[in-house]
This record gives sequence, C-alpha cells and structure tokens, in this order.
Amino acid sequence: MATRRIRIIGGGLAGPEAALQAAKFGCEVDLYEMRPTRSTEAHQTSDFAELVCSNSLKSESENTAPWILKQEMRRAGSILLAEADATAVPAGHALAVDRVEFSKRVAARIAAEPRITVHREEVTQLHENNDTLTILASGPLTSPALAAELQRLTGSDHLAFYDSISPIVDASTIDMEKVYFAARYDKGTADYINCPFTKEEYDRFLDALTTAEAVPAKEWEQIPVENPSCLSSRSEAEGSAFPTDNRQLTTKNSPQYFEGCLPIEETARRGRDTLRFGPMKPVGLTDPKTGKWPYAVVQLRQENLRADSYNLVGFQNHLKFGEQNRVLKLIPGLENATFLRYGQIHRNTYIHAPSLLTETLQLKAHPNIMVAGQLSGVEGYTESIASGMLAGIYAAAIANGQAPTPAPRLSANGSLTHYITHSETKKFQPANITFDLLPSLEEDLRKKIRDKKERHRIQCDRALAAWTNWLELLAENKSLSQAVK
Repeated sequence: MATRRIRIIGGGLAGPEAALQAAKFGCEVDLYEMRPTRSTEAHQTSDFAELVCSNSLKSESENTAPWILKQEMRRAGSILLAEADATAVPAGHALAVDRVEFSKRVAARIAAEPRITVHREEVTQLHENNDTLTILASGPLTSPALAAELQRLTGSDHLAFYDSISPIVDASTIDMEKVYFAARYDKGTADYINCPFTKEEYDRFLDALTTAEAVPAKEWEQIPVENPSCLSSRSEAEGSAFPTDNRQLTTKNSPQYFEGCLPIEETARRGRDTLRFGPMKPVGLTDPKTGKWPYAVVQLRQENLRADSYNLVGFQNHLKFGEQNRVLKLIPGLENATFLRYGQIHRNTYIHAPSLLTETLQLKAHPNIMVAGQLSGVEGYTESIASGMLAGIYAAAIANGQAPTPAPRLSANGSLTHYITHSETKKFQPANITFDLLPSLEEDLRKKIRDKKERHRIQCDRALAAWTNWLELLAENKSLSQAVK
C-alpha cells in the first residue's frame, strides 16, 4: 500500500513536532506556515516554534504533573522537547529556554529532514480526500479565512478566551542592591531574582495597578458573535458543538479570560491580598538582608542563555504601555528599569473538542482531518508539543494503512487527550496537565495513603508503566508494517 502524504498547517509548536514525528516514521510531509506572508497580532517573527508568551515549559520537579508529561514525551522521542532541553536556561525547578535559540534549532531540524517540504503560504481551505491526511495545528490565532473554513466544516461556532504575555526587562537596568537571588524554600539553585515588597510598597503598587488604564479591546480580539443569547438558544435547538453556558461566551463588553493565565490587573481586582497568594507569593523566599519573608515578592526569570534579560513571572497584563512603564517601576529594584517588551493580550481560539474530536485527534465527521495544539483545547507550551507529537504518530499510522492506537488513559498524555475529548460539553475549557486529569487511585488505597506526594508518585509510576507498554506496542506495529512492505 502506498503511503499517504500528510499536510500539516501551522508552524508553532504542535505543527513542527507533528511534522518531525511523521517524517521519523517514514511519511512525506507538507508543512504550511502563513508567516511572513501573513502575520498575526501576537507574533513578532516568522520563525518556527516562536514562544509568544513566557519562555517556561513548567516544572521539572519529580512526580509533578508537568514532569510526568515531559518524561513520557522524552521516552517517546519528542523532538521539540529535546531542543528545549538543549536550550535550557537556569530557572530553578522549571524548564525554561532561550526562545531565540530554541526556534533556531527547531528550524534547523525541519530543514535537515528531507521528507518535510515547507510552504510559506496561507491555507484557507480544508479539502478532504483519501490521498492526503491533514493536521490542523494553526494555533490560537488561526487566520479568519481558515477559521471560517473550519467553522463551515464543523458546522459550529468557535469559543475564545484571552491569553496574555508577560513583560521582559533589561537585566542591566535592575537595581541589584534592592533585589536578591533565591529559590523557594532553598530548593534547587537560586536562579530567580526576587523583588521584595514592604506592606507600604505593596499597597502603593496595588492601588496604581488596579486604577491603571487598560488597552481597549481591538476588533480582531472580539469573538465573532453578534448575539450571545441567540447563540445559546440556537445551540440548544440545533445541537451545536459548542456550549450553551453563557459564562463561556464572550461579548465586546465582557472578556472571558482563561483562569490559568489571568492578567495581573484582573487578579488584583479580586481582593487586596489575592496577588500575595498568587504570583506575588512571598512564602519560602527569605530575604538575606532581613532573614524574613517579605510582605510580597515579584520574581524575575532568566529569559535567555546570555542572562541579559528577565521576564516578570506571572505578570501578563493588558495595560497601555505607558501605564505599564509607570506601574511596573513601582516594583522595588525596577525603578529605573528598561522594558524590552511590555505585556500584551490576545484572543485565543479553540474548537469544542468533546463534540468534534476522537481520542486519536481526528474530526469525528471528517476522519482525514486532525486537530492538534492549542486549537484542540490543550493549554500550554508543553501540552501543545505533546498534542503535536501524538498527532504525528497517529497520522503516520493512518498513512501507513494502520489503525492508530490511542495513548493509554493511565498516562499523562492519554489523560490530557481524554479530557479534551470527553469533558462535559457545557463546562469545557482548555486545560493544562494536572493530576486531576489522571485516573484517581482506588478508594481503599487513597484511605491507606494520606500523603499527597506519595499518591502522586504512585500515579506517576502507573502512568510511566502504561506509557512504556504503549511505546512497545507502537514499535511492534512499526516493525510489522515494515515487514509487510
């Protein structure tokens, strides 16, 4: 049987990972990226694998949910994660990368793969045929034309929320006399710069933050819904693939933020101490000058290998640039700082996966079209790469005439996919990997083991065991396919 060609749309994180995985399995791939022919409102370059928001791929602490997801990906040979490891910068217990070097290395891997043909052009149509498989990984800022085509194909409206970008500061302009390096509870290396606040400094900063002027929402940020109440009733009557819960709908006057990535000013408005229990949490960060924890802390994370810039952790916002310059300079140590990039916000679009996707990321009504990355409803860099990895593996199996085998439910990858494809319809929102998504331990075992860390260790052990068995099955299927050919 002749191998079917694979067309992949999107050069962010999921698309290149899917392309490299499919090529690794012997498939011919066409990889489409519309930049620089057509850019987006959030991207700054036309590079593959550009990290638009932060530079962190989250925790590397053993037996955490982000750790187990990455461990599975490493065992499966995730190519983008290998490049992330190769371009890592100091970030304590997290995996953070030099975003420029990371993109360069991903581009080099794609250029070195003879089975991948790159097309720098916008795709506006999704034709389904038996000779080609399509992986749609165009990301949260899918072009209007392609979004309309997807809407036509699925017969559904899109959901959207607002995703945010953190500011970056020039390291040479930080007043190092007022800040200190420390790791929380002295665990790992002291890679983060900590800007300590007194109560008076915190109150002054909070007042300025909550009264600062925000950027008016731009037209492209608006969700294309003229009458949310009509959408709700139409969904109920016609069985739309999108939820009818009005809390999920965004209008021009009511932005729907993703709870896992709230703008800092939105968090601040939820209570005067909310920031101190969130991104400005001081616990475990002892100030060497006082021997005590400060009242609040802003942490700065190294942005690149040269350590000449740092991003403000958790400080994504939607304030006007002039207001950001004024407010952020109230942070101790940043009074004379130069900001290389200010915080921004952009609309983030995703399909309603529970209604549309199978566990192998294929559209139920159009199995020759797959959806991966943030467009599928996963949230986060690592999760997007993981989704692309699975899509590439599944597409390669289909292209070679095999039925794809879904990732096991016990694994972190399988649990993430299970969530987006089986979540309750009306309450579906994008998700990062958490232990809540993995199968719970048996009730009698939960009663016996009270320690949460030990429970998580058992869940991780089970996930890795199931994942290893699945990889062995993939290897057997690949050998069988090659023998048949």
